[in-house]
Amino acid sequence: MTTYMKIFEERISGLSKGVDETVDSWFLMSSPAPVFGVVLLYLAFILKIGPEFMKNRKPMDLKRIMVFYNAFQVCYSIWMCRTSIQESNVISSIFSKKCEINRTREQNLALYSGAWFYFFSKIIDLLDTTFFVLRKKNNQVSFLHVYHHTITVLFSWGYLKYAPGEQGVIIGILNSGVHIMMYFYYMVAAMGPQYQKYLWWKKYMTSIQLIQFVLILGYMLAVGAKGCNMPKTLTFFFVGNTVIFLYLFGNFYRKTYNKNKGIDGSSRTGSSLAQSALRAAGGMGCMPTQTQITSQSQSQGQVQPAKAYIDLNNNSVKPLKVE
Repeated sequence: MTTYMKIFEERISGLSKGVDETVDSWFLMSSPAPVFGVVLLYLAFILKIGPEFMKNRKPMDLKRIMVFYNAFQVCYSIWMCRTSIQESNVISSIFSKKCEINRTREQNLALYSGAWFYFFSKIIDLLDTTFFVLRKKNNQVSFLHVYHHTITVLFSWGYLKYAPGEQGVIIGILNSGVHIMMYFYYMVAAMGPQYQKYLWWKKYMTSIQLIQFVLILGYMLAVGAKGCNMPKTLTFFFVGNTVIFLYLFGNFYRKTYNKNKGIDGSSRTGSSLAQSALRAAGGMGCMPTQTQITSQSQSQGQVQPAKAYIDLNNNSVKPLKVE
């Protein structure tokens, strides 16, 4: 028994040592324990503690908080894209035959610092699900949503700890670029239904995410083919996880947008449309859609088309004034 404990302690001690002792001293980077603790607390809250706490309470009105949160995410993502491009040799990495990049100690630390801020952004992203729970939108806490947030936190930590480099910067830039558009959409949506006329491009958000995964997959396959100085295990994980994301997001897109083309205007169907559309884009705002309401016109008594919106607080579909 003592022998096994000794082996276990040696393995844990080995995991605590990354590629750079300076990185090991940064917040949440000393060992796997802190980041696993954050992830476990996140899962416990969104799956058990949060729903139980909100069970007999009204949904929280987080409109102002969500507008501020999404605005912050847009600015943070812009800053990360700008910093990553400036502090890394991205272009040289893409076009070099063996991805051989020579950096000084200071350049390495600048690259590692950018990777830490990217990792920490994934910790901040966990608030997405927290807002779902506090607003009692538990139907949006889907497997895709939880898996995506959980795996990106763990992977970005492992990448910085054990294998930082330009290869990961490419993925970070692509992901941050998508987040700029995504959180800008959510910010406008959270501002209220009067802004939904500016949200006609909602459907394309999922398409942009799918394009991102295709680009990442192509890049990682090229990295493997060129024999870049990157751990093969990490490359295989990148490829495998990207394929999973492609399948999950692609399936989501197909079910949400293709299925809803023929939806009629009944209240039950309208509610189903609302829930499906919110799941597809992450559910951080309201969605413009079309429905039919029966309106007895004083002159003709005909069914008039009207726009509808999803209220941010109670998730119901409400008709706007007939135009």
